Amino acid sequence: MKRSASAAARLSDEELRALVNPGERPTLKTIARISGLAVPTVSRALGNAHDIGVTTKELVHRIADGIGYVPNRAGVRLRTGRTNVISLVVPADGDVLNNNSRLTSSIAYELRGTPFHLNVMPWFPDEDPMRPIKYIVETQSSDAVIFNMTEPEDKRVAYLLKHRFPFATHGRTKWSAQHAYYDFDNTAFMRVALRRLAARGRKNILAILPPLNQNYAQNMLNGLADESAHLKLSYRISQNVDSDKSADDIRHWVTHRLEQSPEIDAVICTSSKAAIATIVALEKQGLELGSDIDVYSKEVVSLLKMFRENIIVDHEDVGQAGRHLANAVVQLLRTPELPPLQHLEVPMDEQD
Repeated sequence: MKRSASAAARLSDEELRALVNPGERPTLKTIARISGLAVPTVSRALGNAHDIGVTTKELVHRIADGIGYVPNRAGVRLRTGRTNVISLVVPADGDVLNNNSRLTSSIAYELRGTPFHLNVMPWFPDEDPMRPIKYIVETQSSDAVIFNMTEPEDKRVAYLLKHRFPFATHGRTKWSAQHAYYDFDNTAFMRVALRRLAARGRKNILAILPPLNQNYAQNMLNGLADESAHLKLSYRISQNVDSDKSADDIRHWVTHRLEQSPEIDAVICTSSKAAIATIVALEKQGLELGSDIDVYSKEVVSLLKMFRENIIVDHEDVGQAGRHLANAVVQLLRTPELPPLQHLEVPMDEQD
């Protein structure tokens, strides 16, 4: 029996579940029966159609959540040509201090309450990063894809642009004008780091950068070269280790470098893992952080100050990145005629 929408709105979750027939798999018809709305209206409300009122959408979503409605993906695809799935492709990395978990959770939360669901697809360091991208496009298993660790001439970006497949990147490329992205201004990060270290009297800088094939590492390298020349600082970059290596590898390399170059008075790290490993190494050398030597690091989770108060920290808002990227791909799917959403996060000290 159908009921009025106002009556359905007053039902608790327990009362909603009681209206589902025993053994029944909740469907659009179930929601229509409970809400008193027509099936097409329910379908459009779940799809957040622009011509459906906010109150109706809230009612339909509440009933759907209350009765445990799960869309039939095959049916959705047959009706709309879409899967309502967005894939996030990230490296399979066991490092709990990296930004992938924060990025994943922020994208998932931003998609909550929309018809889109997040699928996380890992790729492994020993395989071609094109593999998961090609799989998604060729199987049409997702409507859009988000990925990170971009390179200046990223083959994944070139492939997706060629196939006109919706995507957004965490990081820029040489084709950034053509696609949605969110990035942190790592050139500015390096400028800020060097200025703050110079103000503390530091003159000999060691930088532990990400793998240099990645676009953000190149941005850092540019900022390091330009600003160190301007400030008349001496710098060197890590040659045999990068911020993606294990903490033990970084610690051993920093220990060796400090033994070989005792004039180093500051280390710039580009991840929390690298910063912690560096501090362990320098303290074992008998150096006092903040006095004998400084460590300047970027972090995505606020914890380094709890580890050592004297570390100098710059924060990158990966939560905001995830929210932006989720909205960017949703816009590509709903209103593809609009310009792609793009944002460059600027370090606090560089903001006006």
